[in-house]
Amino acid sequence: MQRKLYTDAERKDATKATNTRWIEEKGMTKKRQTQYSGIGGQAVLEGVMMKNKSKYAVAVRKPDGDIDVQVEEYKGVCGEKSFAKLPLIRGIFAFIDSLILGMRVTMHSASFYEDEEEAVQETSKKTSGNKSDDIVMGITVVFSVILAVGLFMLLPFWLSDLLGKYIRNASLIAILEGLFRIVIFVGYIVAISLMKDIRRLYMYHGAEHKCINCIERGRPLNVKNVIRSSRQHKRCGTSFLLFVVLVSVIVFFFIRVDNMALKLILRLLLVPVIAGISYEIIRFAGRSDNIVIRMISAPGMWMQRLTTKEPDEDMIKVAICSVEAVFDWKAYLIENFGYENETFEDEDL
Repeated sequence: MQRKLYTDAERKDATKATNTRWIEEKGMTKKRQTQYSGIGGQAVLEGVMMKNKSKYAVAVRKPDGDIDVQVEEYKGVCGEKSFAKLPLIRGIFAFIDSLILGMRVTMHSASFYEDEEEAVQETSKKTSGNKSDDIVMGITVVFSVILAVGLFMLLPFWLSDLLGKYIRNASLIAILEGLFRIVIFVGYIVAISLMKDIRRLYMYHGAEHKCINCIERGRPLNVKNVIRSSRQHKRCGTSFLLFVVLVSVIVFFFIRVDNMALKLILRLLLVPVIAGISYEIIRFAGRSDNIVIRMISAPGMWMQRLTTKEPDEDMIKVAICSVEAVFDWKAYLIENFGYENETFEDEDL
């Protein structure tokens, strides 16, 4: 019996057909099926950070055009403590961890764009740099939290209190406070998007989302597939912040205390609770996909039209480097979508 010899193209076609049959047998389609990957990220100055479990990578496009990739570990402020994984409580610590890690990777990316003189001075201080950096980072995180609480929590409260002198309906005042909070949040996002550097940051933000959507949709991670992927994602930090605002509107609506000082204190004390509730909502939304979840996620997805922009190919390459440093996307596609190794050689997928 004579054995038939196949060309490389025929073998690739056969592999594609095998993968298609496997997916059809499982009742799935590549176009619609989405699988949770567990990775998340953040845009930084001229780069992208990607995190998978306790490992994270920061890929930065340096001024000379090369891509620098740094891989580190971050286990959080509470490490592996079991109480930090409890519902509602875990959201509080996740928010704190995101601030700390976000500040750390932002400072790292900014270091590539310092003046030469500043860079030399920084190098000469390496012996005590880690400790001083931690102090600066801690102060910055605390200041950021205070600024956010003041801008998005206390300012709307103060504005509604001014109107309370002319409006005696408590429910209407609560609604107006919520509207002020939403308008201030959206206005802030729109205002900073007008800055040139922020626009580039939003483009890298789009590259981060596109890479995650690419692999979670079952597509091999390459520039072509990333370009065709969506720049909106349900687990985005923008969606989380919007949920914080919306949940606070609902929670504060039911706080009916006549004493203004007590009302203000309650608002401050409830900030961690609101963050915890918002985290649980976005966590559930990120792992589920049905019409109810899509409706809940819609406002956050809409906001991401402001906080993400279409990246260019160079930005996408930076994001891909960051993903590949901490996540084996080929093994993920093989396990969750039935691909075979030969499939990744086909650029048409």
